[in-house]
Amino acid sequence: MSGVSDKARFYLERAAPQLREFEEKEIFNKDEIKSLVTKRSDFEHLVLAPGCKPAEFLAYVEWERSLDRLRAKRCRRLNIRNSNSHASQARTFGIFERAVLKHPGCIPLWVAYLQFAAEAKASKRWRKIVTRALRLHPSNAGLWIMAGRRAAQSGDMERARAHFLRGCRFCTGESTLWLEYARCEMEWLARVEAKKAGNGVRNGVNVMEAIKATETTDQSADMIEFDSDSDEEEEDGLILPDPDANGGKMKPKVFDEEATKKLEQSPALNGAIPMAIFDIAEKQKFFGAPAAEEFFDVFAKFTNVSCQGKILQHVVAALEELYPNSPETCGCQVRQPLVGAGVQTAEFPKALRESLARLRAAMEKTDDKKVLAQKMTAWAQSVLSTEGLDVAIKTVLEHTKQSMEALSG
Repeated sequence: MSGVSDKARFYLERAAPQLREFEEKEIFNKDEIKSLVTKRSDFEHLVLAPGCKPAEFLAYVEWERSLDRLRAKRCRRLNIRNSNSHASQARTFGIFERAVLKHPGCIPLWVAYLQFAAEAKASKRWRKIVTRALRLHPSNAGLWIMAGRRAAQSGDMERARAHFLRGCRFCTGESTLWLEYARCEMEWLARVEAKKAGNGVRNGVNVMEAIKATETTDQSADMIEFDSDSDEEEEDGLILPDPDANGGKMKPKVFDEEATKKLEQSPALNGAIPMAIFDIAEKQKFFGAPAAEEFFDVFAKFTNVSCQGKILQHVVAALEELYPNSPETCGCQVRQPLVGAGVQTAEFPKALRESLARLRAAMEKTDDKKVLAQKMTAWAQSVLSTEGLDVAIKTVLEHTKQSMEALSG
């Protein structure tokens, strides 16, 4: 244990300047500082001992963060302005670094590390962390989703697509990453159409300006590349590109009129990318009727995308060809007419009539009436929960729900 005690003393001595600051600025009194040292010493001995678990590192991190929150609260109350969280953040990063070095196979540790780096707005460190995590766990869909989502939220869909495509090469055993990629593309289409409609920019904006308003472009940053910096955390220079480079103000590309016309006619603006994701997913080993239904559910949520009907029909056509009598196919066929139909519109009763006609036909041909009845019960309940539903329509749906419940029981 002497080795553990020596290491614990080393890390405790590194925290001494912060404790002196607490005492000099009277943020904590001497008894409180003694208590802090004791608690920190307990944590250090715990995480340095053989056989320590990832949960113990996470508990240590949470304690350090709660201590910093208490420091900030007391500084506000005592009107102390020359105290910041830099020392606490540095300690927390150090604890996380020791944690992932000791438990490199623990995904929750990497995720917590990335979340903390994002909260601390440490963009460059975040890229290095996620690159190390992906090199160790290239088949983990959650890490690829974090990388792709961060790029998309920063407005760079080109880079987000690069991350998602790279991840899809590894994650062929489950649909999670593929569904998230499809959702990200639908969100991009929704943003472009919102900008074209004048939400956030001037009315009458063309397609090119709408796309510029939704994303930044930097072709040189869409690949994992070598960084020339040499920080102490850098292993061999391989890092993900920075979504926040230049403060998010990347220089836009210049398009002439011909390029703008081509872009306006681009299949990408008509749902080609989500349909291509679905088509490629068909060839993966995870694909089946349940996975196709999950794609349908993702696409069905984006009622503000003009090409939604085309995309949904593409999914339904594939289901009808591959699994014509499965409950998933029948369920999607029944739900399709009502997607995007508002309950207050004149089209809703007609769409509901079509859905109920399809339901009657589906119950005759499906392979599993019980499963389909369960799906339709949940569907009817979701429609009934919509506000502003007409009384007559509600009566019809309640009768349908009761009929389905009888079949599923």
